[in-house]
Amino acid sequence: MAFPIHRPRRLRRGETLRAMVRETRLAPADFIYPLFVCEGRGVRREIPSMPGCHHLSIDTLVEEVKAARDDGVTGVILFGIPGSKDALGSGAYAEDGIVQRALAELKEKVSGVILAADVCLCEYTDHGHCGVVEDGDVANDRTLPLLARASVSLAKAGADLIAPSDMMDGRIGAIRKALDEAGFQETAIMSYAAKFASAFYGPFRDAAGSAPRFGDRRSYQMDPANAREAMREIALDVEEGADIIMVKPALAYLDLVREARSRFDLPIAAYNVSGEYSMLVAAAERGWIDRERAILESLTSIKRAGADLILTYFAREASRLLARSPRS
Repeated sequence: MAFPIHRPRRLRRGETLRAMVRETRLAPADFIYPLFVCEGRGVRREIPSMPGCHHLSIDTLVEEVKAARDDGVTGVILFGIPGSKDALGSGAYAEDGIVQRALAELKEKVSGVILAADVCLCEYTDHGHCGVVEDGDVANDRTLPLLARASVSLAKAGADLIAPSDMMDGRIGAIRKALDEAGFQETAIMSYAAKFASAFYGPFRDAAGSAPRFGDRRSYQMDPANAREAMREIALDVEEGADIIMVKPALAYLDLVREARSRFDLPIAAYNVSGEYSMLVAAAERGWIDRERAILESLTSIKRAGADLILTYFAREASRLLARSPRS
């Protein structure tokens, strides 16, 4: 009987050996933690479609970010839940907007954490679209000055990273120009460069109250079938001055994370979005999958595909799991 010459199983004999030869390593520094900040005080209200995630008032947000930092998370991204909305999304660029106030408070009270701020109008408009609506359509060029204004106000408040998620054409160039002219040349832009019109955003829209009141976002977010167009969108954002590029969602688009990694030298982020989070949580609650293993496996797949940064609602939990796991 012939025996195999090559025996890959030799390096799988025990967790310590497996960890020693592991090719892809997760670390808490890979994670950016998305958080929803709302008006009020003492608010920590669980989001029904995203169990374990909460609407947080500024005071409880500060405590959450401190706790995340203690778990090893070094980056957060803020989404605002304003007290009122209007057609032009003025809460997005108000000097006393909810995210602007939250950033100022975090900058004063929490050190050692990079503060990113999402830039979009959808959470602040009464129609739920990501820009100014004219004749039933989102007006690209009328929206750009408002996105630039929001970016400058967030940088003034203390944002380290400006993260435009609107998918308007030319917005990175408009934001970079506005930031530079306002004296924020050192403020970086993390662009949602390839953001798809995905079915996996449902729980987020519930959390942020940002579902469009009419139509959908397929005229500005990308067709999920288009890979070459995604690379073109990324290339345009790089040309316009993006410092970090993002693919969103992550798990259904790992091929594009890999393709972006092979083409572009900038840091690449991928957003493990709300639907991906909630599906895993729901399956784990029913006992269909092992929650802890599934969290680390899914995040490892995003890192293995080529992402340098992962936006994930599992950031704190995954960091705690890594602290006690040889997987890291």
